[in-house]
Amino acid sequence: MTMATESASGTRKTGRTLSLYHLLDPEVLADPYPLYARLRDEDPVHWDSFLHAWVVTRYPDVVQVLHHFSANRTPTPEQLSAMGLSALNPIAQVMVRQMLFLDPPDHTRLRALASAAFTPRIVERLRSHIQEIMDGLLDRVASKGRMDVIADFASPAPAIVTAEMLGVPVADHEQLKDWSADFAEMLGNFQHNPDRFPKVLRSVESMCSYFRSAMREQQLHPRDGLIQAMMAAEVDGARLTEEEIIANLIVTMVGGQETTTNLIGNGVLTLLRNPVELNRLRANSSLIPSAVEELLRYESPSQHTARLAPADVELGGKKIRKRQAVIAVMGAANRDPERFPEPDRLDIERKDNRHLAFGWAAHFCFGAALARLEGQIAFETMLRRLPNLAFDTTTPLVWRHNLGLRGLTALPVVF
Repeated sequence: MTMATESASGTRKTGRTLSLYHLLDPEVLADPYPLYARLRDEDPVHWDSFLHAWVVTRYPDVVQVLHHFSANRTPTPEQLSAMGLSALNPIAQVMVRQMLFLDPPDHTRLRALASAAFTPRIVERLRSHIQEIMDGLLDRVASKGRMDVIADFASPAPAIVTAEMLGVPVADHEQLKDWSADFAEMLGNFQHNPDRFPKVLRSVESMCSYFRSAMREQQLHPRDGLIQAMMAAEVDGARLTEEEIIANLIVTMVGGQETTTNLIGNGVLTLLRNPVELNRLRANSSLIPSAVEELLRYESPSQHTARLAPADVELGGKKIRKRQAVIAVMGAANRDPERFPEPDRLDIERKDNRHLAFGWAAHFCFGAALARLEGQIAFETMLRRLPNLAFDTTTPLVWRHNLGLRGLTALPVVF
């Protein structure tokens, strides 16, 4: 990893190569937007020879990839075994059943069942309870005058909300968060890191066992939540299998925690770096919904995702062959000046802000309404309760080593 990082850094500084591989350089990971701008300007549909994939960075091209290309990109256990990678089979058996990696009609069937628990009407009913959760977390640190936004607030809040949405004990939220972080490493990184694999495998096996037990408990003692909803759901007279339920509970749990944690953490960081906009928001809390959309655009929690070309296609003047991998970089599309005027300027009142932070079309994040609500409550509560919020400059910022799910390891502040 060290040699790769040094190599990436060197090529970045000389400007000789274009590749998302440079995200392995901590400096680039801390601010990937100049790299994205080079890709957009110099080669917006770029064959990345390091990653053996096309990298797409302009807004209309990213929309086309998200809308029309195949999400069914996970190798099956049989394919992995043929490649001598059978040790990965327990992970593959979960991922091939997750809606994130499925195309219609399988994707349509699973999404309809899961998204029923996340309608805006249902989510809005949670507003007062989410407020209680976030106030309770701030109560613990209010008298100290300092906190780590991630550990004390942005991490536990979505974990507690997610546990309640699933219908599992809230006391388990820290364990759920740890498992989610492990699984997110696999979703967000390009490279296979053999040192990380055993931990990810253990987490996947633990999550499967946990949700299998939770389903048994639900059969004996039903309680409201996504587990019960998915167990009871029928599509054309057929129920979901136990394996389908477990796989999609895992991806829902991970998505509900990782991206919302990063929305809150990235958002607080962005506001502190833009004090004029921070003061505007303090002075007018009615701007918070608009501000959340701009924070999602400006520092997208999910930076890129992969698809496969459904057929031989032409995109941006390049010929992409059927089943070639294509990486759609939402973080670059959200800074495309052809779509967003002055894209590198934070504007909490930005109009026509159709960002791609939640994806697009069939795979648009079905938890978006919940994530938006959590973000709105989080920023309103922090700005109201933590006056004179400022960086704790004694600790340097460190970004998580997750190239696709952008977030901080910690964000120390004083108030």
